[in-house]
Amino acid sequence: MTGPASGAPLRLKDMTPAAVLEAARAHPWLIVPVGTTEHQGPHLPLGADTIIVERLADDLSAEFRVLRAPAIEYGVNDPHRRRAIGGASVRRKTLRRWVNDLVPDWEQLGIAEILILTMNGYAPHTEALGTVVASRVRVRVLDILAIDLGPLVEYPEDPIHGGEVDTSLLLYIRPDLARMDLAIDCILPEEDLRRYRRGSVLALPAMSAGSIGRTTTASPEKGRRIYEHILGRIRERVFAPGTAP
Repeated sequence: MTGPASGAPLRLKDMTPAAVLEAARAHPWLIVPVGTTEHQGPHLPLGADTIIVERLADDLSAEFRVLRAPAIEYGVNDPHRRRAIGGASVRRKTLRRWVNDLVPDWEQLGIAEILILTMNGYAPHTEALGTVVASRVRVRVLDILAIDLGPLVEYPEDPIHGGEVDTSLLLYIRPDLARMDLAIDCILPEEDLRRYRRGSVLALPAMSAGSIGRTTTASPEKGRRIYEHILGRIRERVFAPGTAP
């Protein structure tokens, strides 16, 4: 799939019904960003994941002239042993039902392809999105944390939760919201690392201030490289010629 020169993103909430219908007829795609409102350490805003996937959705919408839905800002969060101030989570079946309820109306609009963009390595969250049921539209779920970022980070074996990757991305996208003066590294003992790999259903360790990994190694330049790599992989996998429905 190719698109004309980039312009403003086609955000549903900013468009009139006639403009939405015209865009859907031209390209029957819809990008749905699904974020979280979650404590990921004292240095990051609660909506860090949402901010990042919204930026990706906007950039893809602008480049390929496809519609972009309003973000779903609550997801299934990693459990915390300590009180996570401000964060809020939904159950797996709640998130799945939320998206399932929206799909029929998008199908009536003529959408043939839905791309759900999310950023949450917690297995129950991605499983909820991956089990959405649709009768006519094809639903694809892309968790950007599933993309191999190994060559772009200093510590690719670290678990991802408010660490090097998340913090670098936010430093690139919204540096005004990242408080690196509050960043705290949480380096797990080697024998515990495998318990906190991507998709773990375990609570964050008691030693964590909300994040895991070497947060202080994050940088805006690293975030730029990670972001551009993610954007490029989505172009190749989803929007390359021959992938249109």
